[in-house]
Amino acid sequence: MTYSETIRKGFRLVNSRWQLVAVHIGVMIFNCLGFFLFVGVPLGIAFILFGLDLTALSDMNTVIELLRNPFGLFSRFFGLALMVIASFVFYMLVVTTVWLYVLSGSAGIIGRTILEPSGRFSMRAFFHEAGRLFFPVLRYTFIVGLLFVAVTFALGLFGGLSVAVVSAASSQDSTLGLFLKIFFSLILVVAGITLILSVLAVAVYGVAMLFFRGGGAVRAFRSSFRFLWHNQEAFWLYIILLAGYILASFALMTVVYPLNLIPIIGTVLSLPFQLLSHAIQGYLGLVLIASVFVHYFDEEVRTQPREEGPVTEPEREGTIAGNSTPSGDISESAGPGPEPPPQESE
Repeated sequence: MTYSETIRKGFRLVNSRWQLVAVHIGVMIFNCLGFFLFVGVPLGIAFILFGLDLTALSDMNTVIELLRNPFGLFSRFFGLALMVIASFVFYMLVVTTVWLYVLSGSAGIIGRTILEPSGRFSMRAFFHEAGRLFFPVLRYTFIVGLLFVAVTFALGLFGGLSVAVVSAASSQDSTLGLFLKIFFSLILVVAGITLILSVLAVAVYGVAMLFFRGGGAVRAFRSSFRFLWHNQEAFWLYIILLAGYILASFALMTVVYPLNLIPIIGTVLSLPFQLLSHAIQGYLGLVLIASVFVHYFDEEVRTQPREEGPVTEPEREGTIAGNSTPSGDISESAGPGPEPPPQESE
């Protein structure tokens, strides 16, 4: 299957499950309100409890005096800083948990649509898939996060060694030092971009393997790496999808950002455009995931039998009236992935 066919199937799949875009918009609104509730409200309470008055900071002499004696500033605002940090950490934990939960549900619905093109969307099925995949995706995300830390550490170590080599070479010959500086910079940039993109590709394909193949997070990580190593067209498909997502996001930003420069009214005008841009970004993100799932299903699941028993299947969920959309022909006959659940009488 060509890249264009895979991407078209990804678009058709997401269009048939447009409710997922609405779910992502709801999560975005929740995150905005959550920042106000979990960070803004505690900050206001802290100002009242500690009796802080920042009007003195408008005086430049006071600011200079505080900079000369930062310990006094730290001791004065220590309680406020501690409360803000704790609130922000709690907010990030809540946002990350909600995002992983929605990602799990979206991945489950996308995978189920590939296996059952004639099925229908329901929020009950979404919550079922989210609950089934949440902890495997959480463990897998933790492994990918550790890999990101290792890659960052390796790049930092290489950068430090290259600086030492360049400094030693520059002390002997300035021309050689300049050459080595450019050479090591290019290597660092190319290696950094390649490693980061590889980790991202492994992360996305690993989620597809968690759905279609089951197993643990470690096994999904190894299988994802092995799949991308032997099917490099899958890696380039992800690069194309990611490049399209980045370009579309940049184009949206060039439309929305200039509105913020208009005094007062610009912020009000930019709000609907920002909501629209987040909706489009969520839609394109789902298309990226759907295209990856379609490609993995066609290249791996359809052609190879499962190595273990089937993944625990959800029961067929009843369709919520007015909240379902029959899907089109997303994929051909289902492969040897998870068996479709039996139809419930409605």
